[in-house]
Amino acid sequence: MPSKELTPYIPIAQMIAATFGTHCEVVIHDLSTPQNSVVYAVNNHVTGRQVGQAFDHLVTQVLLSKTFHGDVTANYTTTTEDGREIKSSTALIRDAAQTVIGALCVNYDLSAMGPVRDFIHDFFPTPEAPLPESTPTESVVEIVDGLIETIISKSDPLSMKRREKIQLIAFMEAKGIFLIKGAMDKVAHRLQISKVTLYSYLDEIKKKKAGHTP
Repeated sequence: MPSKELTPYIPIAQMIAATFGTHCEVVIHDLSTPQNSVVYAVNNHVTGRQVGQAFDHLVTQVLLSKTFHGDVTANYTTTTEDGREIKSSTALIRDAAQTVIGALCVNYDLSAMGPVRDFIHDFFPTPEAPLPESTPTESVVEIVDGLIETIISKSDPLSMKRREKIQLIAFMEAKGIFLIKGAMDKVAHRLQISKVTLYSYLDEIKKKKAGHTP
């Protein structure tokens, strides 16, 4: 269930979904639990998002987007496993102290609009919209630092086994955490390992992904 701070966003999610219909999915993420960030989803047949899942595109297509401005990235596209194009927008949610605590995501299935879009595109070329000013890198680093702290804070590095550390690092690698400047130093410091060890763990993770046994 959403936290007390995020519960007020449920009616907003329901309103958006009701306004735009069954092809519109709305998801609320609680970033205090990054590995299980999805706490609410309506029309989740669009992408299959389930309560208890982790975020997917927060770092790679929201925080690192050139259009990320004012805590919002709008109209980026992803593709589902069955080949459907999804148009998405994400807004970060902050608490009274201005700390990022969650995200509200809207995912719209464009497949039903395909014939109409193609017809309009043929007759009315769409001019490129000017990009808003990018959010300063420092803001993105601060948000990701918060994610790293939250992901690791529930574990004691001194008592963690090697396997457990690799699992945490694999999660962060899959979510794009290490694409952010300084993330490797931060993770190595919090897990009380050297950067050389972190690089070796990442290499092991990549080899496993590629189907090789390290």
